Amino acid sequence: MMMMASWRWTAALICLQWVFQYTLCREVTLPSGPLYRVAGFPLSIPCAVSGYEGSRTQDFEWFLYREDSQGRQMGVISTRDPGFPYAPFQARVRSGEVRVERDSGDKARLVFQRLRADDQGRYECYTPSTDSKYQGNYSASVAVKVIPDTLLISYSRSLTGQPVPEGAEITLTCSAAVQSKQHTHLSITFGVRGGGSGLVSGTPREIIAIDKELSVTPGRGDSYQKRYDDGEITLVKKSGDGGRDVYVMRMSAVAPDDSGAYFCEASQWILDPDGAWQKIAQRTLEIGNLTVQPLADSLSVTSTPRGEVTLQLGSPLTLTCEVSGLAPGGRSGLLVQWMRRGTVSSEDRALTGGGVEVEVARYGPDGVVSWGDDSSRGGRGSMEKEVEGRYSLRLFSAHPADTGVYRCAVSVYAGRLNPGPSSAATLTQRSEGVTVNLKTKEVKVSAVANLPRGPLLKRGDTVTLLCNVSVVTTGPAQVAVQWLQRAVLPAQEGGATAGGVVIEKGGDKPSGEEKGRVLASLTYEGLSRPNMNHSSEVSMDRVSPGTYRLRIFSAQDQDQGLFVCQAEVWGQDPRGGWYNTGAKAQSEGVRVYLYARAADLLLIPLVVGMSSALFVGVVIIATVTCCFMNRLARQRSPK
Repeated sequence: MMMMASWRWTAALICLQWVFQYTLCREVTLPSGPLYRVAGFPLSIPCAVSGYEGSRTQDFEWFLYREDSQGRQMGVISTRDPGFPYAPFQARVRSGEVRVERDSGDKARLVFQRLRADDQGRYECYTPSTDSKYQGNYSASVAVKVIPDTLLISYSRSLTGQPVPEGAEITLTCSAAVQSKQHTHLSITFGVRGGGSGLVSGTPREIIAIDKELSVTPGRGDSYQKRYDDGEITLVKKSGDGGRDVYVMRMSAVAPDDSGAYFCEASQWILDPDGAWQKIAQRTLEIGNLTVQPLADSLSVTSTPRGEVTLQLGSPLTLTCEVSGLAPGGRSGLLVQWMRRGTVSSEDRALTGGGVEVEVARYGPDGVVSWGDDSSRGGRGSMEKEVEGRYSLRLFSAHPADTGVYRCAVSVYAGRLNPGPSSAATLTQRSEGVTVNLKTKEVKVSAVANLPRGPLLKRGDTVTLLCNVSVVTTGPAQVAVQWLQRAVLPAQEGGATAGGVVIEKGGDKPSGEEKGRVLASLTYEGLSRPNMNHSSEVSMDRVSPGTYRLRIFSAQDQDQGLFVCQAEVWGQDPRGGWYNTGAKAQSEGVRVYLYARAADLLLIPLVVGMSSALFVGVVIIATVTCCFMNRLARQRSPK
């Protein structure tokens, strides 16, 4: 039994040894040929060995069999023997023009830095044996065909080196051609060295290219991809003279980061037998240097007149905004705005910091004019583009509301004539301010609120309030009046009432939530505007010159409170237009209190009495019923 087991183990070992011997065979591989390469350009032939024994670092020896050598071999280079090269290759090997580069211990490549015409032939890669037995193949060969260099490249338009303003358009052209009996493709790349934020000077960047498969591809990075998608960078191929193709790159909006040395690179490609594309020739042509001047250094925005302007009431006002320093050709969109910071009182200036700046009008990149702070200006003013770079704002009749400091704000969209609504401007610059003053006539106004004498006001009555307005001025004037209701503050609860009314003294201006809500208003044109959201019906009218009436119908508890009237004076300019003079007045507060009706007061004891009587009756009935049932039960019980 033991002998049987030993025989089986011996047979298994013999079988494994036989399998190992016939499966582990040395194999040397090279790419399929022939390989067509261009004279004067590099050649790289990878060689790999597998299935070997011994050290993982294998040696490689290369031989050349020239077509006219009648089978005689020439030693090119060896990884183990420095004296291996034959005489034609010794100097080239010493200089490193011909060398072996290792990819790993068992992979290496033969490299020719500059291929010569007499380098054509069949190259053999041989690997000296490190195996215990000689088996497998120890070498492989591939044919190399050296073709002449026919790649030509030139340009017809170069950069002059003069500074170009930001947003300008540049066009670069590059011509290329190749004459080859083999089927080869050309690729063209436009690039730039240096420039760009965070880049080392001289670092090349690919801008756009037509690759070997004739596809247009933008350079790496989100910047070039987005500009290509937006149509700001294009590359087209055109037919030129002498069989050369012309490649035209257009950059419609150059930025400071585009500064640098521009080049055009033409590459010749061939499809090897293994199906991989190989670059066999390449030429680079320097086109010139581009310096992009930042828009902030060249843009200038000025407004006229300058300084301070004082006008008569109703006089026309004309302001002009001039924009210079833009790229020629008008390929940048402009948004021109006139801004105004109004004049304020010293008290309000301390709170707001000098008034709020508002937009008066704008001229968009699409040529559409819109009005900002007051849409009614569109009927008494205009904004237009007079010539390229000059925009005017005209107010036909200046009013007090038009006074303030005006500035022209220009937003430039470099290289984008029609930017989207969410597009960010390349740069926004403002002009110096021009102060517009107006000589106005003196206006004095006062307002007094009161409630006519009468019976005490009760819930459900109509509350009538009067506002008496007095105006002292020269020329025609109208008054706009509005009634406001404010909550009664705790400090005001102690006021005495007389006929349901308390007159609140004191001229302090209400602030914040104390201003109250508007119940009704009457415009200077006589148009009444009641608050439709109020719980009770209200109306407002003018009962006589200077007297304005507010009525609250079927008043309820929520209609109680403090009432004030406000008056604003409107004047008429020489052209017949009405304007707000800015003169206003507010009355002292009138407190309205509503009493309960007599019927409501009588109803309380009636309801209370009926409730009490009903309760007593229920108690008596319950008591009598209980006593009767107890007595009846005693009578029926047996004695």
